[in-house]
Amino acid sequence: MFCILAFIFIYLYLIFPAPASKQKKEPFCGKNIAHRGLHSKDNKIPENSLSAFSKAIEAGYGIELDLQLTKDGKIVVFHDTTLERVCGAKERLEDLTYQELLSYSLFHTEEKIPLFSEVLSLVNGKVPLVIELKNGKKNTALCTQVLLLLRSYSGIYCIESFHPLIVGWFRKYAPNILRGQLSAPAHEFSNVMPFLYRFGLSRLLSNFYARPNFIAYRKGKKPWSVRICLSLGALRFVWTAHPEDNLKQLTQDNDVVIFEFYQPNVSFSPHCVTNHH
Repeated sequence: MFCILAFIFIYLYLIFPAPASKQKKEPFCGKNIAHRGLHSKDNKIPENSLSAFSKAIEAGYGIELDLQLTKDGKIVVFHDTTLERVCGAKERLEDLTYQELLSYSLFHTEEKIPLFSEVLSLVNGKVPLVIELKNGKKNTALCTQVLLLLRSYSGIYCIESFHPLIVGWFRKYAPNILRGQLSAPAHEFSNVMPFLYRFGLSRLLSNFYARPNFIAYRKGKKPWSVRICLSLGALRFVWTAHPEDNLKQLTQDNDVVIFEFYQPNVSFSPHCVTNHH
């Protein structure tokens, strides 16, 4: 009996979230968030571009975006590790300076990879931001510089990452910022991380370090540990909703929906501050 109780205690200790205050949650509850901006499927409005962010602002949607550091320490908004899919070049983003990046365009448009500072100036507090910090060689530098920029930004935002140490960094140095753990089923990471690491990440076993306020989990079936963590008060983000999904179900089961390739209402109900699912 003692062993069973000890196991339950350790298990809950590992996955327990840090439920956020009503004030922190309220700007995000019941919101549809445009994934990488309001970009188009034909890439004429590219993902993570100033035009995609402008479209999202015009429609009133919150914006999800991705941050990385260039070789010379500039914070840019870009998702992939390499430029191949978006810019047609095989170089790794972190191996290039910002000036070198300016020679590439996004999906053969006139759009360039934007600086995070440019995006903050464009948004200027008009809509909430969901800011994902990508894992790289200089995570501490990325966290430090992002926080420095956000300290002088008066808009609404939260941060998230797949890397628990990044989320944990914000827990330590900026506990007032709403923070989230990104995750997905273990098989989604089969090409990028060892089995034990992806097993732990998929089941939120690193929450003991990060203590996230919200869990951003890929749409679909969730492991028991994720369900338990959510039942313990973590805000429920889901990614990435598409028009062919059961959108009504997604809004019923989650507090925040990150979407792309369709235009839902800006908000949905019930509101998670007053009625947590």
